[in-house]
Amino acid sequence: MNYADQTPYSDPGQYAALLDALPTDIPGLTAVIRSVVIHYRGGEVEFTGERLEEVNNRWVEAILATDQQRNGCPLAEPRKLEDRVAGCCRDFALLLVAALRHQGVPARTRIGFASYFNPGWNYDHVIAEYFNGERWVRVEAQIEPGEHWGFDVHDIPAGPFRSAAEVWQAYRAGEIDPDLYGVSPDLDIRGGWFIRDYVFLQAAHLHGDELLLWDGWGAMADDLEMDLAPTDELAALLVAFDNGDESATAKLADWYRSDPDLHPGSTIEVNSPTGGAPYRVDLKTRERLVNG
Repeated sequence: MNYADQTPYSDPGQYAALLDALPTDIPGLTAVIRSVVIHYRGGEVEFTGERLEEVNNRWVEAILATDQQRNGCPLAEPRKLEDRVAGCCRDFALLLVAALRHQGVPARTRIGFASYFNPGWNYDHVIAEYFNGERWVRVEAQIEPGEHWGFDVHDIPAGPFRSAAEVWQAYRAGEIDPDLYGVSPDLDIRGGWFIRDYVFLQAAHLHGDELLLWDGWGAMADDLEMDLAPTDELAALLVAFDNGDESATAKLADWYRSDPDLHPGSTIEVNSPTGGAPYRVDLKTRERLVNG
């Protein structure tokens, strides 16, 4: 796919003009994004009810609509903490990707695990990356730059962030403890099954389906009671994709398009962190299904 083109998820829609006045430098862009979005579990503001439901804003257009209904001003104008849109790492990354694509810069979201938030724990995480004309540069849009991170958050080196496919391969080789990879050390949403599901998320995001982290479809599951060979093959293709293997990239694209185990169909199952029973969303109408 052409990563300079908007997807249905990154498309700002009727709010495209808001992106016209944004900075063109990465530090400037990420600073604006951190003023628009706030992590719903960051501890700075406690979100409940309708405010907490903002984490299910699947589309950039919906994120911007929420912001404008509350603030009604250019994105570069600072927002109060409590006036920012509640979201997660995926929303910081996708908003950065949307802004870069709006400027004609190839950009995409990356699914994996970050080791830099809490020593000894690897959080599920989404970052952005853009093509600078020579290489893909990984960017952390959620956090403030600082020497304490030990790396440049606007050019993340190999190591602090590992793709889901890389982590899956390490797990299968017996090189890591899978129980140290998940949502939080305080929650039981972790382990081999969780890493496997994120391999599917990684494939989806790379092919323009930048879904929520709690969306479910196809062959995703909360156990490992299945043949794992297809996941091994998928992870190998994703790693080869990252290494610039054109034949692997083509095979991965064909497989993704043709196999409903890999890509979402017309509806998606949502297991929202806001609680309640899972429900389904029609991805074309963007509406929650009454009986789904």
